[in-house]
Amino acid sequence: MFKRHFIAILAAVLLTAALGLLLNPAGAQEKSITVFAAASMKNALDDVNAAYTKATGVKVIASYAASSALAKQIEGGAPADAFVSADLKWMDYLAEKKAIRGGTRVNLLGNRLVLIAPKDSGIGKATIVKGFDLEKLAGDGRIATGDVKAVPVGRYAKAALENLGAWAAAEKKFAMTDNVRAALLLVSRGEAALGIVYETDAKVDPGVKIVGTFPENSHEPVTYPVAMTTTAKPEAAGYLSFLRSQSARSMFEKYGFSFLIKPTS
Repeated sequence: MFKRHFIAILAAVLLTAALGLLLNPAGAQEKSITVFAAASMKNALDDVNAAYTKATGVKVIASYAASSALAKQIEGGAPADAFVSADLKWMDYLAEKKAIRGGTRVNLLGNRLVLIAPKDSGIGKATIVKGFDLEKLAGDGRIATGDVKAVPVGRYAKAALENLGAWAAAEKKFAMTDNVRAALLLVSRGEAALGIVYETDAKVDPGVKIVGTFPENSHEPVTYPVAMTTTAKPEAAGYLSFLRSQSARSMFEKYGFSFLIKPTS
């Protein structure tokens, strides 16, 4: 008798739970958003995302790669809720494709372009000015940076070197990579004598040292715009607000980014 009664109660409980899942499937799942972000943001944005999840309970799934690759994926229908690009070009590209919500776009962060070498390299400090001989400085080694035709860091690098009169001689020594972190890794492993990356990348890799900083007037400002996609979940609005907060600013600045807007709180 007791056994039959217990089974009946258990069946009722399971039925109630099943009905709850059918009537409210969203509530049965953890809320989450997906963010596509430039590879150079990984360390800082991982910290920001963890803080946001702790504060709101909303999980942030981050996908890091070159801004060019991420923009193409979003254009192709990849389920991203927010996009953080390492330059204006690829955000403009998605705006033209009507893949982002224009009213949510803001230029959030800035960065600096630097020349790096392996930590134990004999290459010392270099003064990067007009007439700078990058080809000679590299010696027999390669120079790593992102693909100059698409990857933001590569585009900034080529523009700066052309402005300084150093591109034509050094071009043949370049090793182009899919994203800035891949270029950083080549230098850190000693597989490239020099690399052109962002200052924030150099600061998180103990295997490299900064040997020079490119003049800010030698290339367009390194700017990170952020926006919601047109298919974004409602939770993405709160996430973008958090990115603009004083709390997020402190975390970004810890890694060397400059905050381009007035914090919202």
